[in-house]
This record gives sequence, structure tokens and C-alpha cells, in this order.
Amino acid sequence: MGGVDKIFAPINGRAALARVLDVFNGCKQIDEIVVVMAPANIEACRKLVEAEGWSKVKDVVGGGKRRQDSVAAGLKRIKDADWVVIHDGARPLVTVDLIERGLEAAKATGAAAAAIPVTDTIKEVHSGEIVVNTPSRQNLRAIQTPQVFRRDIIEKAYQNAAGDVTDDAALVENAGYQVKLYMGSYANIKITTPDDLKIAEGLMKQNER
Repeated sequence: MGGVDKIFAPINGRAALARVLDVFNGCKQIDEIVVVMAPANIEACRKLVEAEGWSKVKDVVGGGKRRQDSVAAGLKRIKDADWVVIHDGARPLVTVDLIERGLEAAKATGAAAAAIPVTDTIKEVHSGEIVVNTPSRQNLRAIQTPQVFRRDIIEKAYQNAAGDVTDDAALVENAGYQVKLYMGSYANIKITTPDDLKIAEGLMKQNER
């Protein structure tokens, strides 16, 4: 992103993070919000929260080097909650429906994650970019956020965390719990490059029609 913090990148004139917090603050099933971000941007985020008046944002805290370090910091600041919904601030097209369906899906096992069927052919490679396996797409899913967990489950998973993981569901899986997947959205993209910003802007304009 050329040195720009992607959660503050403007999408149709509004920061990605602002669009995420609009949705979570407006979801009736969300009671409190803890925002975790790079320590250097904490003050900027607090000013944004104050200016926007998001009443459910109760804390803004600094994250760590790894994703799991940041989530652990956020979990420590949660006050009264039986369920925890974890979402990437870089996924600005989240909807209230995605949050609510995640909470419903999590009732089955205590843990749920949004996911979409993989549409591309996936190749497993070893050194030298030599293909060693082509898994069937039928059983492959691309994982998104929101990810929803019963509070006691996600806290136990973090207490026993070992190694690096790319999503919170993996920690819960490693702790021996089952994770229920529910249908995410192909529009629920993650902002990683400037091209993603253009895609997000186009999707938002399409949804506004």
C-alpha cells in the first residue's frame, strides 16, 4: 500500500475502518467494540471515534507484531460479553447480515467463520515452484472474517496458543474445538493493494444502485 495504513485508506471518500465501524456500531447484536491497531495510529483512531460518535466503541488499543498478538490484546479489554466477533478492519464491505449469520452459526459448536467456496484451481508446490498436488476445489474454502467465538473458547485457545497462525479459527482448531463455516460473501474482500481499493469502490457503487 505504499506506506499507507490500509485501514485508513479512503474508499469513496470514507476510510475503510470507518465503514467497518459504521456496520458494527449499527448491529443490534453488538454491545461493545474494541479497536486494535498499530500503536502509531492509536491517537488518530481515537480522534476518528470521537468525531464519528460511535457509542459502542469502548476502547482503542495497540496491537502486536503478529495478528494473534493483536487479537490477544483486544481480548484483554473486553468487559461483559459471552460471544466475541473478530473482524479485519481491512474488510470494509462487511454487513450486518454477515455478523448476525455468524452469531447464529456459532451456536452449533461455539465457533464459526465466514468462508466462500474456492473458484480458482489451487496448486500445492514445493521448492522450485514445482507442482506436487492439485487438491479438489470441492472441499476447499477461502476463509474470511467475521469469525465468531464463545468467549471461553477463544480465551482458552489463546492461552494455549503456539506458533504463528493466519486466522483465529486456526488457533481454535488447534485447541481441539470444531469450527463451523458459514457462507461469506465474494464482495467481502480484504484490502491489501491499491487495486483492491478500486474493486471495493466499484462494489460499493454497485450496491448503492
